[in-house]
Amino acid sequence: MPVNPGKGSLYPFLISLFLFFLASGSMSLLSREPEQDYRKIFGADWEKAEEFVKENREWMEQLSGILDISYREAVSIVFPELVRYSALRDRIEIALLQTLYINLGDDYADFSIGWFQMKPSFAEAVHLNSHLLRGKLKNYFRKQNQPDNPREFRRTIVENMQKPPMQFIYLAAFIKICEERFDLRNSDEEQRLTFLATAYNYSFLKNQEQIAAAAGAKHFITGKENGSFFSYSDVSLFWYRLHQGNIHQP
Repeated sequence: MPVNPGKGSLYPFLISLFLFFLASGSMSLLSREPEQDYRKIFGADWEKAEEFVKENREWMEQLSGILDISYREAVSIVFPELVRYSALRDRIEIALLQTLYINLGDDYADFSIGWFQMKPSFAEAVHLNSHLLRGKLKNYFRKQNQPDNPREFRRTIVENMQKPPMQFIYLAAFIKICEERFDLRNSDEEQRLTFLATAYNYSFLKNQEQIAAAAGAKHFITGKENGSFFSYSDVSLFWYRLHQGNIHQP
């Protein structure tokens, strides 16, 4: 016997409720998709970044296995920086900044170095939190921590920042430190990546609420987009989805 949708019936209410949840779910799924195709926006710089990943994938995957991190997650976190470096590497001069940092510290010069665009202050923060590391990473940073001679310590950081494998080790340490500092247990893969990418770009020394609030903020720029700014974590997430097969390859 069909339900009589008369006055006082629950039928219209249930239909409305169903449609509401259906629409909400659809909007949620749509909102999780990056709105822009960053391959087209960044063009040749995106292609150069992809070329770096392709040429260096073997050793990055091997190092990921040794250090117990996800290769795809790690590359996703730094991929926007690979794009930025591809855009800037022919135009920047850092020799003077390196000298200032080595001699005077990051109060006088804090600049991005290398393919992953890591700043000396980031590297120092990793060393400062290296007590949270375990296994091979902990042993490595124990050997590297020599604050008795600040000038030589800063020189070592600058040298490390110019070597992609060394930067990858700092990246792995950053991921492991974040796992200790923040509660990521209930995050799915994309939520976790969004948080880590934001922490990498914003500061992993902030608290969890501050980092979560900064996710999606549009501050990322390479200098070639006519003044447009983008969300760092959206660019990371786009590359991750692209290499998960969730976005069509051109």
